[in-house]
Amino acid sequence: MLCFHKTGAFKAPLIQAITMRHLKDFDFIEGVIQAGSIRKAAEDMNITASALNRRINRFEKEFGGEIFERLPRGVRLNPAGELLLQHIRTQRSDFARLKSQVSDLSGVRRGHVSIACSQALLPYFLPQEIARYRYQHPGVTFSVNGRDRVAAERELSEFACDIALVFEPRTMVDFEVVFSIAQPIYAVMQANHPLARETTVRLRDVLQYPHITPSEDFAVRILLETAARKTLSIELNPLVESDSFDFMCRYSESEDLISFQFPIGLDMSRTPHLVARPLSEQDVATGNLLLGQKRGRTLPVSSARFIRDLAGSLQNLEA
Repeated sequence: MLCFHKTGAFKAPLIQAITMRHLKDFDFIEGVIQAGSIRKAAEDMNITASALNRRINRFEKEFGGEIFERLPRGVRLNPAGELLLQHIRTQRSDFARLKSQVSDLSGVRRGHVSIACSQALLPYFLPQEIARYRYQHPGVTFSVNGRDRVAAERELSEFACDIALVFEPRTMVDFEVVFSIAQPIYAVMQANHPLARETTVRLRDVLQYPHITPSEDFAVRILLETAARKTLSIELNPLVESDSFDFMCRYSESEDLISFQFPIGLDMSRTPHLVARPLSEQDVATGNLLLGQKRGRTLPVSSARFIRDLAGSLQNLEA
């Protein structure tokens, strides 16, 4: 029977009690979800398929219903399983936040911060920000993964990351914006290129020269394609495509091709043979870099403070 404290707060609902008793079961369940079948999950976890199946059956019996649909070639979550999975991820997030708060009580900040971000943030911006934070809080660890906007949103919704820093998120369903900063597209070229004399370059002029562009999933490419169709009624015709902005910038050093990047991903002092010129905003819309977290989620202390610091740094860049 559930009961309440005098303050009105209940001790713990049944589902939370089940959560604490079944932490290992949750690991097995997530393993089956990732593998797509009990047999494959058992191989990955180095146990027998019959033992794993018994454990899941026992959990489903106590849970009060099945969580998987058994298919001819594997299993998948049913609606009850989807609800359970969301609960598991929420409880783990809350537990991580609790551990972080306890560490703060002892005066030693610990914790882990996971970030999904656009490639432009990987070379310069995030290394500086993380190093600055860890200098003050060496007990905090980080994982940083380059993700496109769709993957970053998905990881936020699945609690696979705490923070996302991406250009032009697509759906914004679970994306709570903490800070937004405008970023114009820059054309990167060799210092002796004819357009290097200009302070701002027009899209029609840039596309007359050989160029290299990001792959179609990237915000830079989408903005360029939209502008080319709208203002010039043409399609992009890159000689080289890549999903690596670092590769594209380096390629412009090796061959006289114009590449494209947002300024937060550039440090021209490291590429003395290249220059970067902004594309005219009359031609190409400015991109938006969004810093965010999962909507409605209370982040662990370390992640909450780091996202606050990021917002401050982005605000300084904007100024």
